[in-house]
Amino acid sequence: MAQTGVITFKGNPMTLAGEALKVGAPAPEFQLHYADGGIQTLTLADLKGKPSIISVVPSLDTPTCAIQTKKFNEELAALGDKINAVTVSRDLPFAQARFCGAEDIKMRTASDYQTHAFGNDYGLTIEELKLLTRAVFVLNADGEIAHKEIVAEVTEEPDYATALAALRMLL
Repeated sequence: MAQTGVITFKGNPMTLAGEALKVGAPAPEFQLHYADGGIQTLTLADLKGKPSIISVVPSLDTPTCAIQTKKFNEELAALGDKINAVTVSRDLPFAQARFCGAEDIKMRTASDYQTHAFGNDYGLTIEELKLLTRAVFVLNADGEIAHKEIVAEVTEEPDYATALAALRMLL
């Protein structure tokens, strides 16, 4: 299954692999990886029990992705351990850790580099580029989708205020 007419990249129409997820539905299971004393695994089960925000970016080494990650990191800092906050990309876990160290990012990063299953299961893989599209998901403590935004133009930032409001409503 593929989705067309959902996103553009620099004005060019792109195709998303997978099916669109719906608000209210259970979030698909996933297995992502991050660097912390070696390669560690992050799953949906690790996020359950607290509201979560999943910020998805194509690559942390691009200006808009860096801005998005810094903005969510800054905005979410006051919520501390009341929530889970994760940025997902296909960057290697070591590159993600380097970026976070250099930019003083406290929120977790996780990578879909191994199987690409997260991108496919969440309907976020740009078929033409094999990267994740820009998106934001807010999950309730049970792992159900409470908010979803697929940013229509990949080079633009998400609607931070709406995502943060959806997250705060779950507290």
